[in-house]
Amino acid sequence: MLIRIPAGGDCHESEVTPEPIYRSRRRFIQGAALAGAAVGVPLLARAAEQYPGVPASPAPPWFVGKLGDARWRAVVAQGEAITPYADATQYNNFYEFGPNKGDPARYAAELKVEPWTVLVDGEVEKPGRYSLEDLFIEGQLEERIYRLRCVEAWSMVIPWLGFPLADLVQMVRPLSAAKFARFETAYRPDEMRGTRSSFALIDWPYVEGLRMDEAMHPLSLLAVGMYGRVLPNQNGAPLRLVIPWKYGFKSIKSIVRISFVREQPRTTWRSMAPEEYGFYANVNPQVSHPRWSQARERRLPGSLFSPNVRDTLLFNGYADQVADLYASMDLTKDY
Repeated sequence: MLIRIPAGGDCHESEVTPEPIYRSRRRFIQGAALAGAAVGVPLLARAAEQYPGVPASPAPPWFVGKLGDARWRAVVAQGEAITPYADATQYNNFYEFGPNKGDPARYAAELKVEPWTVLVDGEVEKPGRYSLEDLFIEGQLEERIYRLRCVEAWSMVIPWLGFPLADLVQMVRPLSAAKFARFETAYRPDEMRGTRSSFALIDWPYVEGLRMDEAMHPLSLLAVGMYGRVLPNQNGAPLRLVIPWKYGFKSIKSIVRISFVREQPRTTWRSMAPEEYGFYANVNPQVSHPRWSQARERRLPGSLFSPNVRDTLLFNGYADQVADLYASMDLTKDY
């Protein structure tokens, strides 16, 4: 069955929020933002105390206002040292800004993250173009300290701030026909210099996807912050996915569109090299990448003489929580 995925800017008249509802909601948000701004300084100071050395960064009022009710350390990677902020923000894959690990930190400031909207469409009861305030107006920020394992065999431990993806799914009410969630990254050549490169092999925009039961899993997170602060641009501001039991390329950054679809979406890396990057991309030390083993990983930070190499854990250490999602599957084939 052919499903047409319209352009990221497409929005039908039926998806537009009626003006009276929009204006009343906006007045409520503005009032809440002002109240949040009044307490913003001590809340940000508290975050700075929790993560000393993390530089201050401007944050939208809605984000600051939610820090007061945040559930700090709602999920913790037991026995793991948190990766220093400098490593987590200076060593990234975000090809929209360039192929080198330092390119995102060097160039991502060019991306304009305010205002930001997300188009929700497809097989869903409440399609529309939503601001981040609208998406999370009733949600509670949670801090989740997760392991992050890259398919390139390096890893980090990062304290994210965000909202369960399941909360958004329940809010927009997918129809029973929706079997997958498709996510799309912003494509702005004027602000994302990596997309202008003639050497880029990626067919922009970047696309990822999840099965609906994966999207609804309690560990699946929509992150809007890290280290007690708003997300830096190079880490996927202002909205990214974090799926801790999968390789990092599944955790799509700078999301502008979420579509609920009937068929498995055609994702970016799987389209480019299906023999190397499967749709599921579950961390599995028993299934090697065609060009390297996945049995071991290099935990950052490290050095030439102390590389900090360790064994990779099945499902990145989250097997107890997620293995049942794949009980009937052959993980050597459905990788």
